[in-house]
Amino acid sequence: MFSREKAKLETQFGSIADLTRLPSAIFIVDISKEHIAVKEAKRLNIPTFAIVDTNSNPNDVDFPIPANDDASTSIAHIIDVMAKAISEGLSERKVDKDTQAAEEKEGGATNKEHAEELAEAVKGKFAKADTDTENKNTKRPRSNAGGFAKKKK
Repeated sequence: MFSREKAKLETQFGSIADLTRLPSAIFIVDISKEHIAVKEAKRLNIPTFAIVDTNSNPNDVDFPIPANDDASTSIAHIIDVMAKAISEGLSERKVDKDTQAAEEKEGGATNKEHAEELAEAVKGKFAKADTDTENKNTKRPRSNAGGFAKKKK
């Protein structure tokens, strides 16, 4: 029984033990469920990106993403956009590795500045994704939507 419990804890928390430094930023799907992570990130000054639903307080996170945090499709879409933005940022970072090394010698950028750069990249990705979705969904609006038209006397 103890070995099963140990294996379960290892799968849930095993990657945390391997951390050698604080993360530059964290991404949270449901801040009401993960309120402890939000509080610890705030206490450690780690920038937070989070999906914020109507039942959550957007002031608790640094970069709120207004969306439904219960629907798997919206979560999958947002995580896909975030992953693409992060991979683009990492590839740009590899290209600019020499300039980054020079910045670090001079004092470097803080976690907050890196998080703001990532937020700008993500905003651009979401804007592009929204225009792509709008272009696909060009339906003609219905007249008398909802059936609440005024009746003539």
